Amino acid sequence: MAFPITDQSPIEHDAPLPSDADAVVIGGGIIGVMTAWELAKVGLKPVLLEKGRIAGEQSSRNWGWIRVQGRDLAEIPIMLEAQSMWRDLDVRVGGLGLAQTGTLFMAAKDGDMAGFQEWLDLAAPYQLSSKLLNAHELADHIPHANARWAGALYTPNDLRAEPWVAVPALARAAVEDGVTIIENCAVRMLDIEGGAVTGVITEKGRIKSERVALAGGSWSSLLLRRHGVSIPQLSVRATVAATDALPEVVSDSGVDDRLAWRRRADGGYSLAPSGFHELFVGPDAFRAAMGFLPQLRQDPLGTRYLPAAPKGFPDAWGTKRRWSADKQSPFEKMRILNPKPNARKVEKLVREFADTFPSLGAVTIKDAWAGMIDVMPDVVPVVDACAALPNLTICTGMCGHGFGIGPAFGRITAKLMQGKETGHDLSRFRLSRFSDGSTLELGPNL
Repeated sequence: MAFPITDQSPIEHDAPLPSDADAVVIGGGIIGVMTAWELAKVGLKPVLLEKGRIAGEQSSRNWGWIRVQGRDLAEIPIMLEAQSMWRDLDVRVGGLGLAQTGTLFMAAKDGDMAGFQEWLDLAAPYQLSSKLLNAHELADHIPHANARWAGALYTPNDLRAEPWVAVPALARAAVEDGVTIIENCAVRMLDIEGGAVTGVITEKGRIKSERVALAGGSWSSLLLRRHGVSIPQLSVRATVAATDALPEVVSDSGVDDRLAWRRRADGGYSLAPSGFHELFVGPDAFRAAMGFLPQLRQDPLGTRYLPAAPKGFPDAWGTKRRWSADKQSPFEKMRILNPKPNARKVEKLVREFADTFPSLGAVTIKDAWAGMIDVMPDVVPVVDACAALPNLTICTGMCGHGFGIGPAFGRITAKLMQGKETGHDLSRFRLSRFSDGSTLELGPNL
């Protein structure tokens, strides 16, 4: 399968639309797939609805890291569960490209090492494999690197997988266990009676269900706003490049102040700019500006601002915010968010990777793409029941960290939909934090 998945990829799941379901999941990324699968495992008959293709957006466009390192503290126990689930999934499904290779965060200066130590101290109760490497230890660990780092934060137990292979494979396994998946089937609106969600209205018809989950990634806020629920969710463009096959100069996934890399199963490396994103300024950017000020102050140069999103994007100036159930919705006008990569960044990535590992010789690019990462002001997601719309559960705003943690958040979302205990403290991820007067604080998320 080519990477990433686009709307030109063949439709794989085209089941008939049922009139009712035990549960409906909106969104065919890893969160949606795993939510639906977890529901099927307890004997329910869920329907997963995807406006485009399974994993067509960020779930096939991410770096493929499955890391606990550097996570917000509230995510760590959930991420540990996710890593255990990934190992089980690889046994059950196979072919996910799963490998334990470790994660390296390189420090450009001594001050970075102090920040890494602070995170280590706070994460100490979880007894992670994470540790600091000084400059000499790091040089021994990556002998082929031609770089002057002050040291690194290293977590040898972290994993990686191939996103564009793994998520479709998980979807097929979910179907085998009873999940109905329908691609090219957009949910136009929630079906609401007496103030509560009683199903969904799709472009192909209505499905009745008193359990609905929204895992729509960058599109979630648009659907919620249509029903009077506002979340400060924005989307930023992130560019990724894939090299042709190269000798293995480093097996760990790594990132420094210039670029990030991950070894792929096909022998190449996936590369991305470090800490660089591009925001298309639209109506939601203005609405949410105040909430994002802490992020802007912490990293004022990490985001490039572009004047307007391409036509059809969720926060484009021309995208409708109001529509009726019997008319074409914005979700049908753009089946898959497929932004163009930043070509200059791709060229720079090639130079920087070759400079970092000169023994590679010429580095050539096999493919390049971009994805739209849905972000929240405090860099953690919303995972909660929606009090304003009973029977709706929301799991969105993964802030670029969703692939690795996806299996566990899918399990949690499935439990929330059933009114069961999740086994985790989800207060950090509550929806009400944006309206109850709470101070949105950035955690020690590296």
